[in-house]
Amino acid sequence: MKAMIFAAGLGTRLAPRTSHTPKALIPIGGKPMLQRVAEKLIAAGVRTIVVNTHHHPEKLKDFVRQLNDPGVRFLLSDETHKLLDTGGGLRKAMPWLEGDEVIFLHNSDVLSDIDLVRMHHAHTGSDALATLAVSERSSARFFLWDKNGLLCGWENTRTGEAILCRDIDIHKTTRKAFSGIHLLNPALLSLIHEEGAFSINEVYLRLAATHPIRYFEHDPGFWADIGTPAGLEKAASLYANNPGKFDSFV
Repeated sequence: MKAMIFAAGLGTRLAPRTSHTPKALIPIGGKPMLQRVAEKLIAAGVRTIVVNTHHHPEKLKDFVRQLNDPGVRFLLSDETHKLLDTGGGLRKAMPWLEGDEVIFLHNSDVLSDIDLVRMHHAHTGSDALATLAVSERSSARFFLWDKNGLLCGWENTRTGEAILCRDIDIHKTTRKAFSGIHLLNPALLSLIHEEGAFSINEVYLRLAATHPIRYFEHDPGFWADIGTPAGLEKAASLYANNPGKFDSFV
């Protein structure tokens, strides 16, 4: 398997902590998040990992070069001159990800006990072009799913903005919050037509009109996004109280 870790974010909400440290290198339980995510992916069977860089790129590059694991290839996708968001970052990294292997995408700021092996089995055992890890938790932004588990839209409950990509009554959909971990078939890469900086969510919503995009639900109790001070505090507390949940992957 192959994977891409999104590590290029500016981490502005964690300033001043990220003034000199990339968000991806902030430690939880004494280990930088980027290392935690990489080790989890490797334990799930990933053997090629692409890491994108933008904020403090040299520090990230130096750290990635130290991540030596037998049989695993680490590659750097340099976005120093322009931050490309998740979709644009994936498109730039395509030459390393193309082939016949499924691809994990994982945010570097997400700490979770999600079983990636089980998620992989669920994806390959279905007709899904992509599978998104989700949970029912407090959030303002949700993907919308129909009764058959197919992606059919997106909604921001704070602003009232909504996008429907299938012919369905929004009141007959189920809201689930995206957890920053996804798995896709390599065939999806050739279907990305967007250019520049764009979110992968835009691609999913466009493709969901004609392709099956499904979800993998997990326990929200052991998930945290360290992108905010509150999220970072939650992640540190989760790890301190349940280290085995995050150090044992299979």
